Amino acid sequence: MSKEAIKTVVTNKKAFHDYFVEESYEAGIELFGTEVKSIRQGRVNLKDAWCSIVNGEIFVNNMHISPYEHGNIFNRDPLRVKRLLMHKREITRLYGLTKQQGYAIIPLSVYFKKGRVKVQVGLCKGKKLYDKRAVEAKKASEREIERAFKERRF
Repeated sequence: MSKEAIKTVVTNKKAFHDYFVEESYEAGIELFGTEVKSIRQGRVNLKDAWCSIVNGEIFVNNMHISPYEHGNIFNRDPLRVKRLLMHKREITRLYGLTKQQGYAIIPLSVYFKKGRVKVQVGLCKGKKLYDKRAVEAKKASEREIERAFKERRF
């Protein structure tokens, strides 16, 4: 198997709607066993998740991992703050950009790579309402063009 086996569990569609993604980084995540089992079942939600940097460490907040049904006493709080594993220079660069230029760090997707859980975090800039409308109008026009081409083909 020459390609790395990547199995995407969940993507944060709301992030792509609300933000312009400037750059993306891959990060490991510090989890407990029952949380990994729950992620394997696809029971994770990134809808309102965001990242913060505290004391040179990066954390993901509001990422909901549902409790594993067979986990009993080993289950953790579903909304607990989870530490991300990134290189120090990447964290300091992200910290500088978020403090100076108004960027936000948003988790974009959760996936398995070589059996390990990875989180793709994006350096994002917020969209204004008119930006969202412009993107919607562009998508609608592209759909309309596709429909017109399909109708002309025989």
